[in-house]
Amino acid sequence: MSDATTRVADATGNWVDTHAPSWSRPYLRLSRYDRPIGSWLLLMPCWWSAALAAGVARDISQLPFVIVLFFIGAFVMRGAGCAWNDITDRELDASVERTRSRPLPAGQISVTQAFAFLVLQALIGLAVLLQFNRFAILTGVASLVIVAVYPFMKRITWWPQVVLGLAFSWGALMGFAVTLGRIDLTALVLYAGSIAWVIGYDTIYAHQDTEDDALIGIKSTARLFGARTHLALSVFYALAVVLIGVALALAGVRWPAWIGLVAFATHLAWQIRTLDISNPALCLRLFKSNRDAGLLLFAGLLIDAVMRSVS
Repeated sequence: MSDATTRVADATGNWVDTHAPSWSRPYLRLSRYDRPIGSWLLLMPCWWSAALAAGVARDISQLPFVIVLFFIGAFVMRGAGCAWNDITDRELDASVERTRSRPLPAGQISVTQAFAFLVLQALIGLAVLLQFNRFAILTGVASLVIVAVYPFMKRITWWPQVVLGLAFSWGALMGFAVTLGRIDLTALVLYAGSIAWVIGYDTIYAHQDTEDDALIGIKSTARLFGARTHLALSVFYALAVVLIGVALALAGVRWPAWIGLVAFATHLAWQIRTLDISNPALCLRLFKSNRDAGLLLFAGLLIDAVMRSVS
């Protein structure tokens, strides 16, 4: 096996490389704890739906507890998902410049060790899930089907980002399941809006690897859209804003939530205007900026929930 201190090519200057014990670094890198942006992006729809559902219920008494549990759950389940993705993609990752230094293709850990760490994180996620009602538990478990099939989609469809959207947007349903014990039209429309958002930002992300992906036959919306990416992003980001806006209207939100949506939309427009698909570093920066876009919307929804709970 290679030296565990060897860094992943696209993750430098992070706490794992500088502070984590050497023995733990391959495991933390496997689950992307050195690059937590994916966990934040998984978390955003969870927090949106938790705040929106609390506003509908006009009760924020449980919201802080739910927010914390969703935070823990998003990080460990994204970690487990990344481990599963790397186990299934280890041979493909070895053929891509940006990913060949990841722990599995680099030989820093074995498949057995990676799977054991996956199980450990999944058990922590299960412990979080068991804090919720039965309907929410079943809803959370149902997401595992999508997570399991996602790594294989890039081999068979030009639209793997849609499947990623189905998985990464699941939290838009979970907030309603946890808080209200149901999934209604508002939750489903919020879910659809989040899926459109994920397709957009992951298309930006995939533009980092289009040349290598073409060589090894990996499909993506980045390769599909090519020079039409700006137009495609305009469509998907506009769809995201419209659908989320419909969800807010169905939920009867007040002005802070609408301000949050406007800020979210403005950020997405800035991404489209700034994007240069031939600049991988810029693509990564714009992709990461979606955490801030999501937090802007969450802030509006959180203020709205607080206002409605005290009125």
